Amino acid sequence: MKIATWNINGVKARIENLLHWLGDADPDIVCLQEIKSVDEQFPREPIEALGYHVETHGQKGFNGVAILSKLRFDEVSRGLPGNDGDEQARFIEGVFSTASGALRVVSLYLPNGNPVASEKFAYKLGWLDRLEHWTKARLKLEEPLVLAGDYNVIPQPDDVRNAEAWLDDALFQPESRQAFRRLAHLGLTDAVRAVTDDPGTYTFWDYQAGAWQKNNGIRIDHLMLSPEAADSLSSASVQKHTRAWEKPSDHVPVVADLALAAA
Repeated sequence: MKIATWNINGVKARIENLLHWLGDADPDIVCLQEIKSVDEQFPREPIEALGYHVETHGQKGFNGVAILSKLRFDEVSRGLPGNDGDEQARFIEGVFSTASGALRVVSLYLPNGNPVASEKFAYKLGWLDRLEHWTKARLKLEEPLVLAGDYNVIPQPDDVRNAEAWLDDALFQPESRQAFRRLAHLGLTDAVRAVTDDPGTYTFWDYQAGAWQKNNGIRIDHLMLSPEAADSLSSASVQKHTRAWEKPSDHVPVVADLALAAA
């Protein structure tokens, strides 16, 4: 089963790229972030025509997450618990039936957190804390769980081309990285790092300053796997070629193959 994550950076602006990639890569489940669309205006028809079921948690103009799946959804949950006043659309969970039991997949879009000296950074750390608590509870189910998305966290210096340029950025702050490590230490496996230690593995290149042409990238899009999901991991890859397409997202898809079969 092929599970992917992609910050699409505006689904309506990138719909042709998305449809082309879906037809070419043929993933089973896709987690999208930054769809920048309310649920009613999400372009579901051409995606459904390719055989996908679509569930969204949208927000007008920014944020927004979605899950596209060839498997039917058994359950869908929207919003990360722990803060009833949080109205930002950053979290959606789908539950699916496989031949070996339930599979849980989350599409998440972590807050950016900049500038650091603002309430935005506190919101980012609070969101990470809530995600840690939610994950700890879900792991007790001992089911395959995939936390897929744009984490807006650069875990290690090997995950950035020019670390010095990011020292003051919320994505590379010690607090952000420590929170990511705490999440991983619950027992999660970083799918990409499970298959490669290449320091040039990036998932985001800014539109500015020729970042793509210079390969001045960072790795912030992650597929984090529960032990049950990690046991079935057969491969993982970063689909870097999509960044060279016309009207690209500044992120590229990250894909993991799990040895799971639909029910």
